[in-house]
Amino acid sequence: MEKLEITSMSSRGQVVIPLDIREQLGLKEGEKFVVVGEDDTVILKKITMPSFKNFDKLLKKTQQFAKDKGISKDDVEGAIKRTRR
Repeated sequence: MEKLEITSMSSRGQVVIPLDIREQLGLKEGEKFVVVGEDDTVILKKITMPSFKNFDKLLKKTQQFAKDKGISKDDVEGAIKRTRR
């Protein structure tokens, strides 16, 4: 169920997420958020670690894609070096 709470911003730009909402969402100290703002709307989106549940499947698909496209290990290493410059 959605909760509606009112909070305010401090002079340092800090906003407190009310306790009920923190508990409902399982938010802990040190959580990281992406902040999006437009017009009079501010959205906080919790950053979560991606699930490694399907990582092996994704890795195999990526390897097959590279093989199908003829992308070699040297191609990947070269692209990384160019990007890091």
